Amino acid sequence: MTVLHGAHVTLRPATDDDVPALAAIRRTPEVQSWWRAGEDLDAEVSQELADPGSRTLAVEHEGRTIGAIQWWAEEDPEYRHAGMDIYLDPAVHGKGLGTDAVRTLAAHLVDEEGHHRLTIDPAADNTAAIRSYIKAGFRPVGVMRRYERGADGTFHDGLLMDLLAEELVR
Repeated sequence: MTVLHGAHVTLRPATDDDVPALAAIRRTPEVQSWWRAGEDLDAEVSQELADPGSRTLAVEHEGRTIGAIQWWAEEDPEYRHAGMDIYLDPAVHGKGLGTDAVRTLAAHLVDEEGHHRLTIDPAADNTAAIRSYIKAGFRPVGVMRRYERGADGTFHDGLLMDLLAEELVR
């Protein structure tokens, strides 16, 4: 995959060299509250990078890795679409970099990969993420009740959001 350039971020294929930085970001309490982690987070991040079912891109800003954005595709022609997820270093939260990364990847998935529909599924109470995705053009579709097990061991709701190609905010 080629390197993608947004207004403020660069997205490039993540490599094993990114594992320490990405694991450190995932260890922060702000990220870990949404992205659970096991005892060996470096190994988990390495496994995510090697997963043939998804693609992980490092998010860079001003020459520094500030997070990761992942995408996957449903290739069945009757249901074809792509999904994505993202996490960023809390030090850069609230600066529009997440929205820029989501827009940049969404434009690639629509323009280059030919997807007409994209999905993302934040925790239903992750209001900052939801606001960011709405800025990129995603719309809430519905609440997925007891969708994901949280760090506390109980299941929490998720919000299914989607974006049609013509709704992408560029």
